Amino acid sequence: MAALAPALAVSGAAVRAPRPTGGGDRRRGAGRPSPSLAFLSRGARDEASGRRGAMRAAAAASGKVVVPEGENDGLTSSPDSARFQSDELEVPDITDGKIESSEAMQGAGSEALNREVLGSARQEKPRTVPPPGDGQKIFQIDPMLQGYKYHLEYRYSLYRRIRSDIDEHEGGLEAFSRSYEKFGFNRSAEGVTYREWAPGAHSAALVGDFNNWDPNADRMSKNEYGVWEVFLPNNADGSLPIPHGSRVKVRMDTPSGIKDSIPAWIKYSVQPPGEIPYDGIYYDPPEEVKYVFKHPQPKRPKSLRIYETHVGMSSPEPKINTYANFRDDVLPRIKKLGYNAVQIMAIQEHSYYGSFGYHVTNFFAPSSRFGTPEDLKSLIDRAHELGLLVLMDVVHSHASSNTLDGLNGFDGTDTHYFHSGPRGHHWMWDSRLFNYGNWEVLRFLLSNARWWLEEYKFDGFRFDGVTSMMYTHHGLQVSFTGNFNEYFGFATDVDAVVYLMLVNDLIHGLYPEAVSIGEDVSGMPTFAIPVHDGGVGFDYRLHMAVADKWIELMKQSDESWKMGDIVHTLTNRRWLEKCVTYSESHDQALVGDKTIAFWLMDKDMYDFMALDRPATPTIDRGIALHKMIRLITMGLGGEGYLNFMGNEFGHPEWIDFPRGPQRLPSGKFIAGNNNSYDKCRRRFDLGDADYLRYHGMQEFDQAMQHLEEKYGFMTDDHQYISRKHEEDKVIVFEKGDLVFVFNFHCNNSYFDYRVGCRRPGVYKVALDSDAGLFGGFGRIHHAAEHFTTDCSHDNRPHSFSVYTPSRTCVVYAPADTMTPESSEESK
Repeated sequence: MAALAPALAVSGAAVRAPRPTGGGDRRRGAGRPSPSLAFLSRGARDEASGRRGAMRAAAAASGKVVVPEGENDGLTSSPDSARFQSDELEVPDITDGKIESSEAMQGAGSEALNREVLGSARQEKPRTVPPPGDGQKIFQIDPMLQGYKYHLEYRYSLYRRIRSDIDEHEGGLEAFSRSYEKFGFNRSAEGVTYREWAPGAHSAALVGDFNNWDPNADRMSKNEYGVWEVFLPNNADGSLPIPHGSRVKVRMDTPSGIKDSIPAWIKYSVQPPGEIPYDGIYYDPPEEVKYVFKHPQPKRPKSLRIYETHVGMSSPEPKINTYANFRDDVLPRIKKLGYNAVQIMAIQEHSYYGSFGYHVTNFFAPSSRFGTPEDLKSLIDRAHELGLLVLMDVVHSHASSNTLDGLNGFDGTDTHYFHSGPRGHHWMWDSRLFNYGNWEVLRFLLSNARWWLEEYKFDGFRFDGVTSMMYTHHGLQVSFTGNFNEYFGFATDVDAVVYLMLVNDLIHGLYPEAVSIGEDVSGMPTFAIPVHDGGVGFDYRLHMAVADKWIELMKQSDESWKMGDIVHTLTNRRWLEKCVTYSESHDQALVGDKTIAFWLMDKDMYDFMALDRPATPTIDRGIALHKMIRLITMGLGGEGYLNFMGNEFGHPEWIDFPRGPQRLPSGKFIAGNNNSYDKCRRRFDLGDADYLRYHGMQEFDQAMQHLEEKYGFMTDDHQYISRKHEEDKVIVFEKGDLVFVFNFHCNNSYFDYRVGCRRPGVYKVALDSDAGLFGGFGRIHHAAEHFTTDCSHDNRPHSFSVYTPSRTCVVYAPADTMTPESSEESK
């Protein structure tokens, strides 16, 4: 297991002295000064300001402002790329221009720094992340983990050590995660300071519209830890040295040559019309146009019902939609459907639209395709007004390989934010992989998570690609069987797991109501157990195996479906680890794959979805199974449920982003689609059209969400599966006081079919997939009352008889829990 300990990898940094093993002063940095930023002297600032005056005046007069007026929007250094190792970790501190010890940082020096760097940062009640626990509870939850205690305790000790180092050298995780107040552009009363970590660069200068792109006007100074800095004093008339909305880049002389890069911490970037590269934008709108949040963030619901969305493709028209249109048109739809959370993809800026937002280039910038930062804030505030949580699909698992716009090769080296060599490249995704053992990578990513929660009021995250992060094989060409050796061995990237522990610590410590969901297909034990108990700290695991199971079954005949296999897949979850489940997400909607509706109905969807003509057997079967699959997934699959927009009504066809032809390095030619947006949109009009069969599917999904809202069955403590009958193709289970009856048989309907229950009394239909409103045949009488008997059945103390038609699902509720409205809705 010793090989799991992180190794030391240094990029241009002096290797620190080992921790002393004998007596003497064992404090970090004892006997030598702590490193600090090389702040520019006032003389250097004044000298530079003389050259800038005329240039800025000319730039302001030229009108080179990309963001129109009226539209709306922490630093320490480190040992350059020193990874954590089993000895003491040396990390740098910042002072106000002097090299001081860490003890001095707790006094006047630190206060002076806060005044200089943070300027007019808002005053608020201090927030802190609770200290680490002992990490031992996981062994009580799952005694099988005892056999892997060495690995798990090493993991937890590394986490505790990093927390300790952050506390000592950075002032705690709360302060460390606000490094966006120190890196990048930050304004004070005197001017604007720009800082960037680029240890590989030989020289650097800030260029842009404000200085006519003159690389000699605002040259930057570099400290011994690779942090570059320049201070731009206000103009003589008191105006900002960089106009809001003007273009900026950093020009560096690097080992790879001279290059202009978008600042890594940029808050906004745009692609000029007709051009390929993006421009960084200095985004600092006047106070009168900044969006002010008006509505409080909703409390986290016990049951999560997530509507997964993409702003750009959320219009029925073939175009890129906007934050404003999404706010006005899509959010009310989500609320009406009964979901209580909206998950938004592709928020972080990504140069390649067709990447679905997963090849991020600018991590702190909301995508400008859809509007301004202020537009996004308005969207989120409106969602909060509607009582919807807003979750962000955040990408910390990898970064775009784009060297023009992103982090790849930022300082001209291969090892800046990423691992070197093959370990730093994802061969399937064609992207770069972060080095989570690097102090500055931790600063960047933790601050990024904090930025979105703090600045934009997101209510949490769905972390993408977590399986890829946690293993050096990235989960590729590997089959996870559940053997614990697969999770706690040499293939585990402990640095990445510890980063996930840190970011979950940060999220839950500072934002107790925030939600953290991890996309993991491996089934990593302890994944959704709190960090203080020894877990990775997610609130939910995304239960990805369920969607794969449905695709597998739809390639088979109905007769071969095994009821026990379906139930096992839906319920195969780790104890005390919550899951968000789904029957399909955006993955199944992409070109080259099929949605469930398309698997079931295929080409018949083009001609037989209108109610003015008879349906085909394929359409009848497809609509029936589409409803059954969604309800049983919600009923048994987890404590949360997710649906990708449009799939609730069986959106036809697939998603295909606009693209031109391309030839791969291998020589293979891939035809484009003439840059068409025709299949990069959501035809909500189909689900709304009451003359189409899509409407009934949408109505069923809506009724399903509202049923869960009323009864909270996903998170009810009582669950009992009383029947998995292979010959009858029937599944019966209880969730709380509800009884779910599924008949998957393609032909057989059963009269007087007895189902067991826990609670005696009278039951009535609460939801019926066969109701005419939902596109069914109306074979069940909703006014009927089902009286229980004391006759036990399927190991249940009580039972009642029902009629269960073929390919239907019906939910029965105690009559005293139902209202006339709910009975009417089930018809």
